[in-house]
Amino acid sequence: MSVTEGRLGAALGTDFFTVREQFTDEQWDRFMAVRRFVDKDVIPAAGACWERAEIPWTLIRRLPELGIVGEDIAGYGCPGLSAMTCGLVTMELHRGDGSLGVTLGVHSGLAMRSIALCGSEEQKMRWLPAMARMELLGAFALTEPDHGSDSVALETSASPAGDGWVLNGRKRWIGLGTLADLIVVWARSTVDGKVGAYVVEADTAGYKARVIEGKASLRSVWQADIELRDVRVPAGNRLPGARSFADATRVLAATRSTCAWAALGHATAAYDTALRYVSTRRQFGRPLASFQIIQQRLVTMLADLTAMQLYCMQIGRLADAGKLTPTVAGLAKMHNTRKARTLIADARDMLGGNGILLDHHVIRHMADIEAIHTFEGTETIQTLIVGRDITGIGAFT
Repeated sequence: MSVTEGRLGAALGTDFFTVREQFTDEQWDRFMAVRRFVDKDVIPAAGACWERAEIPWTLIRRLPELGIVGEDIAGYGCPGLSAMTCGLVTMELHRGDGSLGVTLGVHSGLAMRSIALCGSEEQKMRWLPAMARMELLGAFALTEPDHGSDSVALETSASPAGDGWVLNGRKRWIGLGTLADLIVVWARSTVDGKVGAYVVEADTAGYKARVIEGKASLRSVWQADIELRDVRVPAGNRLPGARSFADATRVLAATRSTCAWAALGHATAAYDTALRYVSTRRQFGRPLASFQIIQQRLVTMLADLTAMQLYCMQIGRLADAGKLTPTVAGLAKMHNTRKARTLIADARDMLGGNGILLDHHVIRHMADIEAIHTFEGTETIQTLIVGRDITGIGAFT
């Protein structure tokens, strides 16, 4: 299938419900610019980087050229994209390489967004322009070793000391934690017990980060175990708008919808690969696509992929209208990652033995979707949050 800019079907693998007509020209142009980058540069390099667990620095440094770093942040050198455009960008990057998509998500969607939402004007001017150019790389440190889903129970402490703060504690699964220049650390004040955000510069004494090894998903982005031992943070590095855990939730609310778009990207890649493969692969003297069971599986995959598209379209509309709630974002995340896991597994199976080769990319997407299914709130946690919303009864504390 050749990429034809006039129809979403050619660009996504399917546009069965003609959703292309819902996009503005600006959204479509940005989408196609990222798609060309993904097809020309990302996909040819992704398999080798994934196999070696190698950071694709050449690709990362190209992201500012696309005008997507900083995503929906307006000003400070950021593009101020619409939520729908951000979603399309996320989908396309993950269609090429989940690690690259997560790198942008951590840097822009978490670190930069924390500063944009919770920082002072001086802090925004100090950090965001350089981050938009990716001259400074950011990370977001919330999750702790003993508090995964129960992130509100964080134990990392912030104690006042002179004209600043001293941080002590541990963090785990921190994307870019060993690479970032600035790490937004969420910690609990020893004075009033409230949660706040502190920007730690990576060369600060007492900050130690170690790459988590043996990771079989999103191998080209590194997560870290972080230790904070008497890390001194000047008063000017505390984000004044972060006064409670609810402020961390404000940052995270957008990333749940990002996961839904990311899952759509991985699923799209798998479906496109499977459709192309069965159309050209011959067995028993015929193309695999001529067999009824193959067509039935393709149609099921198409139905799920189309549903995922419609979920993403609606959360994009709601976000642009300022009406996207964390519960709706959580439902979209739960639905799309669940469907993507099944769809990608079917695609891998349809490729037979070739499905486990990185040359066909499906096995890479199959591994990467496992991380996306888990982070930013597992399926179980999202289910309980939605369940609480529709019943009024909380099934967890």
